[in-house]
Amino acid sequence: MQSNTFAGYSVKESDEGNLSVRYQFETKSNEAPKYVQFNDHGFKPDEVEHFHIYFGDESFEALMDSKTNPYFVPSAFETEEVLDSLMEHSHSHEGESDEHVWLSLKNAKVLCQAISDKIAEVDPDNKNEYSTNAETYIAKLSELDAKYKAVVDSATKKTVLFGDRFPFRYLVDDYNLDYYAAFSGCSAETEASFETIIFLSNKVDDLGLNTVLTIDGTQHKIAETIVSNTKSNNQQVLTMDSMQSTTSDDVKNGTTYLSIMEQNLEVLKDTLK
Repeated sequence: MQSNTFAGYSVKESDEGNLSVRYQFETKSNEAPKYVQFNDHGFKPDEVEHFHIYFGDESFEALMDSKTNPYFVPSAFETEEVLDSLMEHSHSHEGESDEHVWLSLKNAKVLCQAISDKIAEVDPDNKNEYSTNAETYIAKLSELDAKYKAVVDSATKKTVLFGDRFPFRYLVDDYNLDYYAAFSGCSAETEASFETIIFLSNKVDDLGLNTVLTIDGTQHKIAETIVSNTKSNNQQVLTMDSMQSTTSDDVKNGTTYLSIMEQNLEVLKDTLK
């Protein structure tokens, strides 16, 4: 294994004025990110439950950008466990938090019920109507949820691969699907490294995948590059809609949460063949 070098530290100040120290390491390995920062989420010595690891191939300065998302590592991990988890995370993003809660039908049911209950508190005179409407809509969500489960249960493949950001963590977790992606859901990155492209292309070949996915509102260049580096070069590139590009005009023209999730189901059905 090639060595890495301690490269000092940087102090990070949050928007709230809290300070933390990131210890920096520069690697010489071709199998790991070049720049790595480590911190324990604090400024003073104290007992902690987890660590943050930041990594990339650009520079330490880029890692200090507020848009950079940390990878969380339990403090109980031994060195080898951290390394194994980090290398797996660099492509499959295990342990990555995801703010896209609405892309889970199960979450949507919980949110709808909570919204209905709160509105009823504000307007108790019409609480029965709110309750009835919520029950009707939640039933539709449950019906679609069951359709997703049926598609996944009967599918030949159980893995999705995104040549893009990945905002669908909750959805794949709901149905126990495996996944790989070029970036995490909220990543600010737009250009995948050569190593990431090759890794994902090899995964397409190894798993016999017929589809590389993208999300709405983006170019498909990364997905197309992944396909062009597979053995057959004939995988289809399909788009799943994260609703982040939905406009008021779309809504006026009839687009709804359910209609988008139904379209996503059709894409998923093709993907898992």
